[in-house]
Amino acid sequence: MLIDSHAHIDGPEFDADREQILQRAAAAGVSYILNVGTGDPHSSAFERAVTVGEQHSNIYTAIGTHPHDARHYNDAAEAKTKKLLSGARMIAWGEIGLDFHYDNSPRDVQMEVFARQLRAAREFNLPVIIHTREAEVETIEILDNHFGDSERKGVFHCFSGSSDLALKALDLGFMISFSGIVTFKKAQDLRDVAKRVPLTRLLIETDCPFLAPVPHRGRRNEPAFVAEVAKCLAEIHGVNLDYISAVTTENFAKLFELDVEPE
Repeated sequence: MLIDSHAHIDGPEFDADREQILQRAAAAGVSYILNVGTGDPHSSAFERAVTVGEQHSNIYTAIGTHPHDARHYNDAAEAKTKKLLSGARMIAWGEIGLDFHYDNSPRDVQMEVFARQLRAAREFNLPVIIHTREAEVETIEILDNHFGDSERKGVFHCFSGSSDLALKALDLGFMISFSGIVTFKKAQDLRDVAKRVPLTRLLIETDCPFLAPVPHRGRRNEPAFVAEVAKCLAEIHGVNLDYISAVTTENFAKLFELDVEPE
């Protein structure tokens, strides 16, 4: 039993064959998927993600304003997010955070909106899904200041940061999720980081349709491929695939307070 803890299967990349990719995921042992809705909060992107989740009993949903879209976040966006997150099978606020690589929104706006969404998630008693790129110091500082006393924490998704960031995230109580990046030939440094993350704090994901793992690089990523991430982490930690599958499923259930059983 595998769980893809971060996917974007509501996007147009899957409109032509969404049901087929879900069938392939099931055949690969993927029992549940957390679909993460992103985009301009004033568009229909969040509702699109909610609809996909409502149509499939093995899909959970999270929504939040990505740092790329932070410039669009305002009172109306926050009210809309809260309303949608009140629905059934909505289990996290995210992905939110900082992205200083692309700077699609001004950095000061990203930081303000990140802190604001953290406070809202704490108010709603929801875990958060963190996106951080080239903003390690700022991410930890904002989390410490605005979410440090939250009863529920969250996950650093698609982790590609430093060992120092991983250790600080763990100290704050977060889990760390690895994607197909950890399988890439030139990602030995990341594999070294993954080895330092306790098995009880690991999650696996695809972040599909992006970042297809080896041996599927160059293709559209899909939830079935999370098995390759699990295999890589099993090798890194010197355990078998069944163990990685079981422990990451248990971690997912613990983080999101769910009772997950094979579909």
